[in-house]
Amino acid sequence: MTAFDYRLFTSAADNRAMRLSAVIAFAAFAAPATAAPLVVEVRTPAGAPVPNAVVSLYPAGRPVPVAAPRGPLRIAQRNTRFDPFVLVVPLGAEVAFPNYDAFRHHVYSFSPVRRFELKLYAKEQSRTVRFDKPGAVPLGCNIHDGMTAFVKVSDTALAVATDARGQATFANVPAGAVVARIWHPYLRAPANQLEARWSVPNAGRAAHSVTVSLRPPPPTSSSY
Repeated sequence: MTAFDYRLFTSAADNRAMRLSAVIAFAAFAAPATAAPLVVEVRTPAGAPVPNAVVSLYPAGRPVPVAAPRGPLRIAQRNTRFDPFVLVVPLGAEVAFPNYDAFRHHVYSFSPVRRFELKLYAKEQSRTVRFDKPGAVPLGCNIHDGMTAFVKVSDTALAVATDARGQATFANVPAGAVVARIWHPYLRAPANQLEARWSVPNAGRAAHSVTVSLRPPPPTSSSY
């Protein structure tokens, strides 16, 4: 006997069972994961919608890898305001800060997530900053104290800011257990963030509601 042949040491029934097991294992490995649309609604205890809350999802407790960012995202300076107030970006993204006002701005952040300073620049000029660490980056203008905004850098591709109705909509969320983290700059919680655990069905639209308490915004800041 020059080569090992397991068929010489097993019965025909054993062989059939082994082949069946192999087919089942392959099918389980090859089957695509099902996904469902998910809507998360964030409201205050009084029932008012909360826009600009960032909902980040971690299926099975793990981040979904972010795609390579394409070109710079943007926070504009217009009418002595930052627009948008909250911008969600993936790790490694570049954010442009164009100035559309007739006067100069000076954008900065002291955040340990991304500390930077864009010194005075004029109308139709822009500066770009890269964000390589996850977390929240508060923004300010050294010239106009009333200008406030936030860059929320996400380590998961499933991260969305709520709209004016307080809703964050996700097109495809893997079925099963999911960890959700809800962040807002004025949320009354450690690091302005709370965590929830949900289950996403195999099919059909899923919806979850979150009630949060907010601190009043600073008198000079942008409205949330």
